Amino acid sequence: MFKAALLGLLLTASAHAAAPPDLPAAACNVLQTCRPVGQGTLRWWGFHVYDAALWSPSGRWQAQAPYALDIRYARRITGAQLAETSVEEIRRLGGGDEPTLARWGAAMRKLFPDVGPDSRLIGIHVPGRGALFYSATGYLGAVEDPEFSRWFFAIWLDPRTQSPDLRAALLGNHVPPK
Repeated sequence: MFKAALLGLLLTASAHAAAPPDLPAAACNVLQTCRPVGQGTLRWWGFHVYDAALWSPSGRWQAQAPYALDIRYARRITGAQLAETSVEEIRRLGGGDEPTLARWGAAMRKLFPDVGPDSRLIGIHVPGRGALFYSATGYLGAVEDPEFSRWFFAIWLDPRTQSPDLRAALLGNHVPPK
């Protein structure tokens, strides 16, 4: 209980991020129509880590429909760190067995670039197919596994996420500042 409360204090989200920039055309074309669902900011120990925006064709999030999660980083993070943190969160949520997590981690390490301030990483959930990844400048690759896509995006969108305020902001539910 104490650990969860402490984590809640360390990981704070805000719905007060600046308006999200448009998705790059290549990423938006996958959705066909790009409408913002919601946006928020993740802070850790008070430090701005990233701004995130959720996009969908209808402007509403539906787990079984295509959507895009656009993360604009404020700090330097290696691609390997992004992959490892993603695996840890998927494991925490109960997704995949250890061989599957190892396979997904390897796939992410191949795809995810090192990021820094103003870098963008855009993930697109394609139902029945998997996840496509883009940077601000182009296509990075795909993980052709629907289960991977489900669990990867659960990091932000599952009700058990580590940052429920960010989830609420992404889903368009305004969260009053604490």
